[in-house]
Amino acid sequence: MILRYCSFLALMSCCLLGCTAAKTSNTARTSTEQLLIANAVDQSLDKIDFTPFHGHTVFLNEKYIECTDKPYVVASVRHRILKAGGLLVDSADKSAVTVEIRSGAVGTFSSDSFLGLPEVVLPGVVTLPEIRIAEKKSQLGTAKLGIVAFETKSGRALGEGGMSLAQSQDNNWYLAGTGPFRSGELKEEIGNGTTGAAALKYSKVPHVVSFSPPNQLNEQIALDAAPIPKIDPASSEKENDSPDWVKPAN
Repeated sequence: MILRYCSFLALMSCCLLGCTAAKTSNTARTSTEQLLIANAVDQSLDKIDFTPFHGHTVFLNEKYIECTDKPYVVASVRHRILKAGGLLVDSADKSAVTVEIRSGAVGTFSSDSFLGLPEVVLPGVVTLPEIRIAEKKSQLGTAKLGIVAFETKSGRALGEGGMSLAQSQDNNWYLAGTGPFRSGELKEEIGNGTTGAAALKYSKVPHVVSFSPPNQLNEQIALDAAPIPKIDPASSEKENDSPDWVKPAN
């Protein structure tokens, strides 16, 4: 009986087939591309010394920069100036120093190489498929930024300025269909930013939504309340003609 039951289960397992489908979507720009550019921009700005602006009012002129992720580049330069002790102002006439930034190149480049046999089309209908034993897919992020600083009133250059160039790389290796095995600056940055002390959570949004009444409400009620009238004993003595009223003894 048990043997027949096991045989029936085995037969049913062979006859029944299952299927699962998953739907995924990607943003217009991958996070890898954006991280590569941001990493290259950060590395480029790491090579620039902003400490001479300490204690001086600085106006950042972004007129000559036009590139991918321009807001990130501009905000990163502003952050570096503030970190160095500079005082940012919103117009040139309020500043002692004007800083101009420009972009030479901000973008990505991809390459694909493999070890194996390419696809071969033979005469007729025979096609030998491509065979990849080992494969490497790489993507590079490059940022070349120029910067110059001068006195706002006199226009005198403060140093030579210059160009800063940096690259960030993300390599993905595949071996016999397994992988990816990652390497490059991007992998290192992600590891440093998500492990160890960087993984600690300093704030957490609660999963249960609750609210507290604002303290200003009670204060406003107290302010809007009618004031308590003050009674002047002297005036009461003159105005009160009731015979039941007795003047207090001195």
